[in-house]
Amino acid sequence: MTSYLWRKYADYLYTKWERTILWDMIDPYRRPKSFTPLVTIYVAAFYTGVVGAAITEQRYKEKYWEEHPGEVVPLMTPKFYTGPWRVYRGDAVKPNN
Repeated sequence: MTSYLWRKYADYLYTKWERTILWDMIDPYRRPKSFTPLVTIYVAAFYTGVVGAAITEQRYKEKYWEEHPGEVVPLMTPKFYTGPWRVYRGDAVKPNN
């Protein structure tokens, strides 16, 4: 029984080796993989972030207007940036340090 199993295993390895050699010969002539799915995911992620940021800022403005009607809405502080930032003439400017 063991010799039968070893023979089957040897046949499996041999045919596996043959298949590997065959595909290694064909591989240079294969079409390259497409970048379309990757680009689609990146574009979707970018626009999801843009829309999310716009919705977040609009909700911030509406909440501020409810509490302070008729006033100018101050700039929203950055959520994911904890470093120093300054505001000059109404524009947020990141220091060069």
